[in-house]
Amino acid sequence: MKNMDCLDLRIVGNKDDFSDEQVRTLSVHAYDIWEHAEFFEPTIQGLKSAIADCSIAAGTTRRMGQKRKSWGMTPEQFAHNVRSTGTGRVGVVFGNERTGLTDDELDCCSVAVNIPSSERFPSLNLSHAVQLITYTLYRALDGRERGYTPITMERLAALVESISADIKHVGMFKNAGMDDNDRFLDGIFARAALSEGEAQRMQKLFHTMAWMKTESDRDK
Repeated sequence: MKNMDCLDLRIVGNKDDFSDEQVRTLSVHAYDIWEHAEFFEPTIQGLKSAIADCSIAAGTTRRMGQKRKSWGMTPEQFAHNVRSTGTGRVGVVFGNERTGLTDDELDCCSVAVNIPSSERFPSLNLSHAVQLITYTLYRALDGRERGYTPITMERLAALVESISADIKHVGMFKNAGMDDNDRFLDGIFARAALSEGEAQRMQKLFHTMAWMKTESDRDK
């Protein structure tokens, strides 16, 4: 991380489960990253809290499927996307080395990132995956033009919740499909890197449509 100027380490787990002495020995001159690391409870809510202030959070995975986001970016595609989103905080979520991220953990993220590798031996060591992705981001963001700050994931969740309520109000998703739609909107809006003004306008648009539907029903 420190090689690539990534200094903000957040661990979804208990600090007591790690050996401080071993970390100090292995990290050498990067020990300060560990000293300033933030810890969050090892739950889905803990993960959500860890990435709440990020404008986009990428979950790393080598497996794809219906519950593993609709598609995955390469590190280069992700870095290009980040470069165009202004100055918001970017998070990359890595699972443990043995099992990676679960479906529920990946579902907390905005997008999935896949590192292309041989089908004969697709798994990478965690340290190698971190180095590849942070290197790609470092190269892409060096000299990034500064612009607006995209909304955080916490604000994004509130936006999706509000829009979903309006969509449900007009008669959609009475039985099923709402969760899939929420995931769809979350991914689309995260990749769009909405500004606060754009988020408010989007929210107002759906509120207006829901209000028009209510007024129309009253006139019948």
